[in-house]
Amino acid sequence: MIKYKKDTDNIVTLILDMGGRSANLINHEIGQAFIPVLEHLKNEKARGSLKGVILTSAKKTFLASGDLDYFYKVKNAEKIFQFSEKMKSFLRDLERPGVPVVAAINGDALSIGFEVALACHRRIVLDVPTIRLGLPEPAIGLIPGNGGIIRLMWLLGIEAAFQVISRGQSFRPREALEAKIIDELAKDEEEMMSKAKKWLLRSKGGRRPWDVPGCSIPKGTAYNKDIAQLIKKLGAEIAATTSNNYPAQQALLQVLSEGSKVDFRTASRIESRYFTGLLKSATCKNMIKAFWFDKRAINKGSARPKGYGKFRPKRVGVIGAGQMGSRIAFACLKAGMQVVLKDVSELIAERGRDYVKSKIKDREDLKGLPQKMQITEKSEDFENCDLVIEAVFENQSVKKKVTKEAESFLDEFSIVGSNTISIPISELAKATARPENYAGLHFFHPADEVPLVEIVRGQKTSEETIARAFDFVQAIGKTPIVVKDDWGFYVARVQNTFILEGITMLQEGIQAPLIENLSRQAGMSKGPLQLADERGLEIVLRYEQLAAAHYGTKYIQHPAVTVLKNMIDKWERPGKLKEAGFYSYVKESNPTLWVDLLEHFPIQTPKSDSKELVERFFFAQVIEACWCMYEKVICSVPEANLGSIYGWGFPAFKGGVLQYITDYGRAEFIARAKVFEGKYGPRFKITKGLKNLIAAT
Repeated sequence: MIKYKKDTDNIVTLILDMGGRSANLINHEIGQAFIPVLEHLKNEKARGSLKGVILTSAKKTFLASGDLDYFYKVKNAEKIFQFSEKMKSFLRDLERPGVPVVAAINGDALSIGFEVALACHRRIVLDVPTIRLGLPEPAIGLIPGNGGIIRLMWLLGIEAAFQVISRGQSFRPREALEAKIIDELAKDEEEMMSKAKKWLLRSKGGRRPWDVPGCSIPKGTAYNKDIAQLIKKLGAEIAATTSNNYPAQQALLQVLSEGSKVDFRTASRIESRYFTGLLKSATCKNMIKAFWFDKRAINKGSARPKGYGKFRPKRVGVIGAGQMGSRIAFACLKAGMQVVLKDVSELIAERGRDYVKSKIKDREDLKGLPQKMQITEKSEDFENCDLVIEAVFENQSVKKKVTKEAESFLDEFSIVGSNTISIPISELAKATARPENYAGLHFFHPADEVPLVEIVRGQKTSEETIARAFDFVQAIGKTPIVVKDDWGFYVARVQNTFILEGITMLQEGIQAPLIENLSRQAGMSKGPLQLADERGLEIVLRYEQLAAAHYGTKYIQHPAVTVLKNMIDKWERPGKLKEAGFYSYVKESNPTLWVDLLEHFPIQTPKSDSKELVERFFFAQVIEACWCMYEKVICSVPEANLGSIYGWGFPAFKGGVLQYITDYGRAEFIARAKVFEGKYGPRFKITKGLKNLIAAT
């Protein structure tokens, strides 16, 4: 597990090589393995035969992360606290052998893995853009719990440490160097080890700033008036941006504030207490479920058809150089693929290259991307493409035409994907000679940033095509979910229920600002009226019309339909594209709610209090997601959960639409839905089939 090497300069190299795993993972096992090694180092130092230590890895990663499987299962607070304290003790022993220690980081160092690096006196990293470093715990509702907060506070100061940790992001090596969380870069492993040894040979001692009398935290502690004001300001910003739905942010700030006022040991115990509290919280459990277990299940290919070799696309065609097509092209380029971008003229297609240039102007590692993009107006340039993605505007005739033109120049193994948002894939596939090679590839705006793609299976789409589409989505660093070719697919269908519920509330006489603000405070990324405008009210209505056609005589019209028809036909306010919807749009100004809303929807005494309004938002989405599972539109809990978080901004702290039921309580959810059915109508009805599905999730 740990290989020990010592050279003639009395420098010891410890090589991490955790058996039975593809990556080194810090947990109770590797912590135990370090105990005799550290004890031996102390003895070596006592004999005067130890100059320094280099900590590195035999695997492609340095230290990947902590053992979330263990953290998720443990329920006893005392066990969590003791685990944190035990790891802290191990890291204190690592940084106090009496000699300097260098972390020679040859791969990812994340979470506890990076906390180990922080316990070393110097951090030297390979200058490889794919390496990720940092403390991303806040992204799963947690904080670092092994001294990382306290060490960064002592190295950077309170404000800088908060900014580095609170975003929950990982850093590329050059970004990490700029953020001052590492000390040096190396071009290759030989230079990395050479730099580590040279630094150790000229280093005079092995004490950290927090162990040296007279040293202080950069820019001061929370006793300082300016720092105290800064902490209050940061606290207010957290409350404003998260509505206190994500307690990890406030916990981080509290650890920094309280920890700055005491000695290192006490500060570390404070960190352990907050870490324990968060790990016991429902928010953290929900987020670990979504971003660890659910995401890992998808990434391992739970929805990918079995028995097909790995598809490695090298050359991708994109039809349409608008915002969507240009962003899809950029996502492919970043993944190392060649891109052929086509539009009606090369001049228009050139907009795609301009977009790529705008995105990479400050990225030295991406400077060569524009040269990997071919601009064209000719379909024949798609020859030798492994995949072509159609991303033109939502017009069935145009989509069929450009798809047919492109397909005529592709070989029998290439696949074609459409980015349609509402047109059935099986209908579009009629334009192709090989419908088995055709699937939906539904990106979400902005396509290069949203980490989700819906793969839509048409009636004739082959299993191999689904497998290839799955591999492509993963190759560009996104999460694929596989959905049936049904009205609205999955994401848009469920999101539409949130929009419709907000519009129904408006019709009930609830003020528009209250509707928008409550939904955002509840954790939704945008209000339902804003989303309606951005999607376009005609599209919102079209989805409901598709539902009516799908269910036939069983369809019950949603109360929001009347409002939509009036907005579109009577008041001529179809949404943002026409600069008139539930909001008014004036150039160079923020949108404001339409002043005539009160005239058309006068305020009435609501049937619901604020808590009930929020629950209606959630229940509308969750019940529709259950229908999607029941009707096999989507076939797994992980896909349903991550699809909701990534696809339309369902609150991450709830863990996704189906995790919401688990968090709420299955019996309690069904009982509450019964109440809503009685007050608001059959859209909240839980049928026997849904009850069985809920019991099984």
